[in-house]
Amino acid sequence: MRNLEIAAIFNQIADLLEIQGANPFRVRAYRKAAMSIEGLTDSIEFIAGQGSVRHIPGIGEDLANKIQEYLQTGKMEFHEQLKQEIPVGLIKMVEIPSVGPKTAKLIYDQFRIQTIDELEALCKTERLLCVPGFKKKTIENILRGIEIHRRRRGNYLLGRTLPIATQICKYLEAYAERVAYAGSLRRMKEIVHDVDILAATGSPGKVMTAFLSMPLIDTVLAQGPTKASVRVQDDLQVDLRVIEPKSWGAAMHYFTGSKAHNIRMRERAIRMGLKLNEYGLFDADDKPIAGAEEEEIFQKLGLPFIPPVLREDQGEMEAAAEGTLPDLVELHDIRGDLHMHTRWSDGSYSTEEMVEAARGRGYQYVAITDHSKSLGVAGGLSDEDLLRHADEVRLLDAKYPDIRVLAGSEVDIRMDGTLDYPDELLGKLDFVVASVHTGFKQDRAMLTERVVRAMQNPYVRVIGHPTGRLLGDRDGYDLDFDEVMKEAARTRTCLEVNSNFHRLDLNDVHCRKARDMGVHVIISTDSHNYEDLLNLPYGVATAQRGWIEKERVLNARPVEEMLRFKKE
Repeated sequence: MRNLEIAAIFNQIADLLEIQGANPFRVRAYRKAAMSIEGLTDSIEFIAGQGSVRHIPGIGEDLANKIQEYLQTGKMEFHEQLKQEIPVGLIKMVEIPSVGPKTAKLIYDQFRIQTIDELEALCKTERLLCVPGFKKKTIENILRGIEIHRRRRGNYLLGRTLPIATQICKYLEAYAERVAYAGSLRRMKEIVHDVDILAATGSPGKVMTAFLSMPLIDTVLAQGPTKASVRVQDDLQVDLRVIEPKSWGAAMHYFTGSKAHNIRMRERAIRMGLKLNEYGLFDADDKPIAGAEEEEIFQKLGLPFIPPVLREDQGEMEAAAEGTLPDLVELHDIRGDLHMHTRWSDGSYSTEEMVEAARGRGYQYVAITDHSKSLGVAGGLSDEDLLRHADEVRLLDAKYPDIRVLAGSEVDIRMDGTLDYPDELLGKLDFVVASVHTGFKQDRAMLTERVVRAMQNPYVRVIGHPTGRLLGDRDGYDLDFDEVMKEAARTRTCLEVNSNFHRLDLNDVHCRKARDMGVHVIISTDSHNYEDLLNLPYGVATAQRGWIEKERVLNARPVEEMLRFKKE
């Protein structure tokens, strides 16, 4: 629990410093530290006891001292001081799209408002127009941002929710025989609404006491002998159900869902003269015949085990009955990451540091794909810089015999479908990702033509984040996916499953369509720092939800076979 608490405090410190207008590098340091602590596999208390806090990536002496202070006292004095200086309500305001820290601070200084409701009321008057820099369009954007912010309520990104659920499960393992999360989180949906946790034990009181005394809890919503509901950070609801060990498998199946899948399973049981519920599988005389293990439920119903990611009643029952369930790609199948950025454009680390991080994850190959020149906001590379960068990459490739380092670029697809670099320059690279970063409001036909034209370039191996969506912030742009995928199959151009949990683009539906239309994908992280490399499981899970098999994933192949793919 301490990991999540300290990460949340560091993130809030970063928000408060940003509102104050502090040095961006200092703000970034707190955010990086928060991500590192969230991703730890050991508890921060254990690491501190070993004297190894300084070994955590992004943790220097100052942050290490703050961590020790929190572990000893339950608070950070610097954090408390910042909260005194800046109204915490401003942090909520900064969460609104179109309202950055400077805007929030300016509005507060002028009008002393601290809540989103007050901001909305202010925007519906003419008073903001009197503030320098505020125009009618600015106010319209803020109101639209407030609407988006409210739509997010109760919608939590997979990548934000899974670490919380994982930490809670680890915490409860000391009090129960078995603990796991279920629900849409276990099915790895991109957006979840709450967290369901199951604990199997013969002593439910101990588990309930431990759960309700978690320091992470903001509010206890309900509690009973075997059920409890609480709210933790960001108003996320967590429900705990304590069950008997003999019902573990049945309960895991039932509470994993989906509802439609469960109905199909119960119907199959009824046709076989059986009854299936959260307590077990029973015969006509209510005699239990399965329940302790989930696999046993499927076996008794004459089915192979159906992975949780497929349980959406999208044909998995028929495939299981026919013996044609897909052999899903697995995390360990991924041999290399083919989309990442360094300090040459908008990444946080040097090329060699990113290569070292990839080596640390056991990759066989990696493509360094910094942005192209048109994307000025991301520090895109000029033609000359691209060549110098490629030379650096090839020196690193020679330096490290245990990993193939490919010189690449994430090249902008221009408004007319041409690419940001000429072909003679692209031909000198090992790997080219082409992406749309501008002109999202073009009509369907023009956007589709842009992407189709990019795929026709012989050097483009993959279309990056194909719909451009940002979950909760920006809808994907309007593409004719039938046309895009037909051309992808014809030109042997892959489509990316971007593992950044703000994107997950392609999504699961598009992955299924790609599979059906003979299109290959790559699953990559679009990493801009070390922590982004940890997002790969979200991309793999998204591909799995789309029934993607290993043979359809280009970066599950050896490097030379991968590089030959488009040429074939």
